[in-house]
Amino acid sequence: MKRLGFLFTTFFLFIMLLISSCGKGDGTYYIQTAQVPEGYTHEQKVELSARVLPHPRQMKWFEDEFFGFIHYGPNTYTGREWGNGFEDATLFVPGDLNTDQWCELMKDAGIRRVVMVVKHHEGYCLWQTRYTNYSVASSPWLNGQGDVLRELVKSCEKYGLRLGIYLSPADLYQIESPNGLYGNGSEFTQRVIPRPVEGRAFDDKRTFTYEADDYNEYFLNQLFELLTEYGPVYEVWFDGAHPKPGTKQTYNYDAWFDLIRNLAPDAVIFGKGPDARWCGNEGGATREAEYNVIPLTQSPDTYHWPDKMGENVAGRDMITEDTKYFHYYPAETNTSIRHGWFWRNDDEQQVRSADDVFDIYERSVGGNSVFHLNIPPNKDGQFSARDAEVLREVGRRIRQVYDNDLLAGGSSSAPKVMDNNQDTWWQAPGKTAEFMVKLPQKTTVNRVVIQEAIAHRGERVEAHHLEAFIDGRWIKVAEGKTIGYKRILRFPSVETDELKLVITNSRLAPAISRFSVHYYDEPPKAVVVRSDVSGNVTMGVGTSFAWKDHGTADLSQSIYYTLDGSEPNSSSVLYAEPINLPLGGQIKARAIVGDRLGAVTDLRLGIAKDGWRAYDASGESERASRAVDGNNYTVWISEEKVAGAPLSLTIEMNTTHQVTGLAYLPHAHGGFIEAFDVEVSTDGQNWRKIHSGEFGNIRNDPSRRIVLFNATHQAKFLRLSNLKAPGGLTRVGAAEIDILSE
Repeated sequence: MKRLGFLFTTFFLFIMLLISSCGKGDGTYYIQTAQVPEGYTHEQKVELSARVLPHPRQMKWFEDEFFGFIHYGPNTYTGREWGNGFEDATLFVPGDLNTDQWCELMKDAGIRRVVMVVKHHEGYCLWQTRYTNYSVASSPWLNGQGDVLRELVKSCEKYGLRLGIYLSPADLYQIESPNGLYGNGSEFTQRVIPRPVEGRAFDDKRTFTYEADDYNEYFLNQLFELLTEYGPVYEVWFDGAHPKPGTKQTYNYDAWFDLIRNLAPDAVIFGKGPDARWCGNEGGATREAEYNVIPLTQSPDTYHWPDKMGENVAGRDMITEDTKYFHYYPAETNTSIRHGWFWRNDDEQQVRSADDVFDIYERSVGGNSVFHLNIPPNKDGQFSARDAEVLREVGRRIRQVYDNDLLAGGSSSAPKVMDNNQDTWWQAPGKTAEFMVKLPQKTTVNRVVIQEAIAHRGERVEAHHLEAFIDGRWIKVAEGKTIGYKRILRFPSVETDELKLVITNSRLAPAISRFSVHYYDEPPKAVVVRSDVSGNVTMGVGTSFAWKDHGTADLSQSIYYTLDGSEPNSSSVLYAEPINLPLGGQIKARAIVGDRLGAVTDLRLGIAKDGWRAYDASGESERASRAVDGNNYTVWISEEKVAGAPLSLTIEMNTTHQVTGLAYLPHAHGGFIEAFDVEVSTDGQNWRKIHSGEFGNIRNDPSRRIVLFNATHQAKFLRLSNLKAPGGLTRVGAAEIDILSE
């Protein structure tokens, strides 16, 4: 099939900005894509990148800022991150589905767009599709007449949220079924989309013809359903996961993109597509310099949109003599409010605090990205209470901080940055420049929001800093690199009535459309808890009190804690010195300043590990024991499998204990376990298997995970066996493993 070049030629056509609110236009601009002319120098290429503008659909995507993500399906009921395609279709039975609750809570959180996973990798469809019975049509829920997506569409309309859909290209049901379409070896021939189904005619009478095999036809038919019967759709989200390589199935992305452009022209195509990209992790991490415009060595018509996981995606040194095109391709920061994309339970599965989610919001939305937060419904089809509490609190903070511009009523040497109009801007006279703002009165501030006029002038700023006028002199209080759609500068509180933005490096003369000033009345800092191999527990506040910091704990804020699972308050035990917990336990702690309560740190501590050792399947112990040395910065990484032998790690405790679970911390730079069995022994010879499990999404979100066993077991030895690494890796590993007791 011929490449559908018109997908990008429309973006490649330049537009002349002849008139603007700031005076004459300053040259030629390109919507979404620009080709580099022959003979351009490096500096000319750098300048050209600053003339590439977002498509209007991308601009709307940026302006929505905060998105909701919904993972719901059979995995909710099996407790797995990835299904296998063999799940019974009747397994999916929402007890009391309430999409109004989802949307009301997301709106309260400040979310403006929601992307629903309508089919995950196992292939189960959450709408009334014509093309498979592996869907809600086979569920006893509402006698097979239920439609989760239809309910969400109605709720989105009610609460004013824009809808997006996630349709997994992978489909394990179609792979594993005897007559499945995925990788069945069928030929690519001319196929008419949609394929008629007797008794279920489409109201939309358009048809399209594409080169497709059986599975691509199936996928296109379902896209047609979703985009014509559940619209308007503002985003189509394609995951790059491939849960069973080797099927030889190929995807006709050209046809998919063409159908989307025809049926949903306002929809951003995310991931394995041309409009928006993954930030490179699923843990909420953001880049110091996030660029929207990326250099390409080939035309977008032939580009395959690989993941961009490096720290430097589009800096100056990424623009080389091989750069032939620039393409507007902004990043989305996606993570889950829980550890894992799907709901598992409300006891073991950890939920991010409001402090954590608000921090990611400020770093992502305020770091030239959008924030995509997954909130997985539980088995009843509702957001759980802890998730709901976090959403409400995050929304309250966003409104409290960012709906109140302390610069309102003030003045500026660049007044257009204060008019709250993204279509007007201050244009700097050169690539370095500065302007000042004066607040109505002296006040305490610690946040500044800056936006470039990206819809009209592209992204230009590469380095900047903020100065405050304090005690008669200018003092630098914050600095950053890119600005793009939005930069939130965060800094320690200062009292001032004048601020100055200093731009020290740009690709073209900067164009700033907004500058606003804010104050965040930050709650007490989060408590950090650490325990050594002897079970001595110390506590402090703030990021400076890290695991590798062996200095004195910061006790400037009073810390209260409990050991019985209750929420700490000012009547709880006041932390004053290290405490000894040789058997570990659950500790909850929070800082309290006056009547202000900090977030609760909830940590399950393991049994003291003094004298423990570990060994892997080969019997090696020195490296293996790093997994139980009490140091989160050392790592055990296994050897590769030898002659097909299963990977394992055996931990030998110094005495017999009653064990109830374990905690696993991967090493962020290598060493992950995705699936495992747990065996126990009292003598190291006779073993009992007591648990099987998996750590969902562990590679992209390498956070500490808790596993609770169904019963208490007596053991001196614990073995993690049949270890499986994620993503085709051949080695497993761990930074630290703790064994939990009663």
